[in-house]
Amino acid sequence: PDATKPEDWDDEMDGEWEPPMIDNPEYKGEWKPRQIDNPEYKGAWVHPEIDNPEYNEADAEGIAKYEENCKIGFDLWQVKSGTIFDNVIITDDPAAAKKAGEDLWAATKDAEKKMKDEQDEEERKKADEEAKKDEDDEDADDLDADEEDDLPEDEEDEPEEPEHDEL
Repeated sequence: PDATKPEDWDDEMDGEWEPPMIDNPEYKGEWKPRQIDNPEYKGAWVHPEIDNPEYNEADAEGIAKYEENCKIGFDLWQVKSGTIFDNVIITDDPAAAKKAGEDLWAATKDAEKKMKDEQDEEERKKADEEAKKDEDDEDADDLDADEEDDLPEDEEDEPEEPEHDEL
């Protein structure tokens, strides 16, 4: 408590000065509550599973199967913009889905890949140009600062003394 800040302490270089802490002789470590044994403890609780008397397996086979769907919604979340969703098929027949996928996707995959590669190339060129421009700006700033040091100081900056007629 009687400690004072040293005279040679520099807040900018050494940081904010704090007096040293005094050890507490009564400190015995981090406090933890005491635990006592529970003689009735039977282990982690497991949810009991019981049969549902109203469950009918035959009814469950037809759940979510309709003759016709007139509306459907998608909730899509994408990390990178530009994704296109088209040619959506909803079916419960894996063979029909595979055939539709091959027919629809195979027809557009090459053109879409080419378009994507071109877009990526444009973005890369823009990024390179911006990086070069930023680098040139930094070089120009550094050059300006160096040139300012080399220039002689203007005497006009100093206030002029008024001229007096000599007596």
